[in-house]
Amino acid sequence: MRSAQRTTSAAGDRSLLRDSSLVWLASGIVGVSFGAVSVAGGLPVWVPVLMSLVVYAGSAQFSAVGVLLAGGGPAAAVATGLLLNTRTAAFSLAVAEIIGSGRAARFLGAHLVTDETVAFALAQPEPALRRRAFWISGLGLFAVWNTGVLAGALAGSALGDTTRYGLDAAFPAVLVALVLPALRADATVRRCALLGASLALAVTPAVPAGVPVLLALAGLLLHRRPAAPGAAA
Repeated sequence: MRSAQRTTSAAGDRSLLRDSSLVWLASGIVGVSFGAVSVAGGLPVWVPVLMSLVVYAGSAQFSAVGVLLAGGGPAAAVATGLLLNTRTAAFSLAVAEIIGSGRAARFLGAHLVTDETVAFALAQPEPALRRRAFWISGLGLFAVWNTGVLAGALAGSALGDTTRYGLDAAFPAVLVALVLPALRADATVRRCALLGASLALAVTPAVPAGVPVLLALAGLLLHRRPAAPGAAA
């Protein structure tokens, strides 16, 4: 029995590693771009590397570096990053039970909460799979992202503008693939997603990058908790 359980668990982990590798590949590419753009813009190598280790928030990092390279001060860069990363507060609530109850697990898990790890974890059908998916995808993503940033920072401006290769579309494509099963299975989720996507598209031309994702959370207003057993109709 135990041997069969270990075999099943190992097979599940291999499947999670295989699926996570697509997210890691996209993360590594974007990380290289971030490191290269930061150093090519005039920042020392240690700035994007340290920021990636401590802050670890892709869109917020790009925005903060953009503010710095445009002549803005550290306070403006931090404020921009915080604004764009507030959406992770809602994500954290969604995976709070998945991360675990220990203090160390919650501290490390909170640092690994990203759009990708949350989407990947919630796409799994069972609690045990969700927890493994979160940690496997989260730890791998953190390692690959920081390795990519370091490589890009060391390469400096030699890579040129990495967005011309169209690789910036990798993350959205992977996220769409992850959320499709949930959209197909639940009409309420589809309604929430449709409202959120409509709001995000409507405000995209008028607000900074990252803000549309935050405003899309308003789609959750259409989500209703299932009635408790025995509750009055």
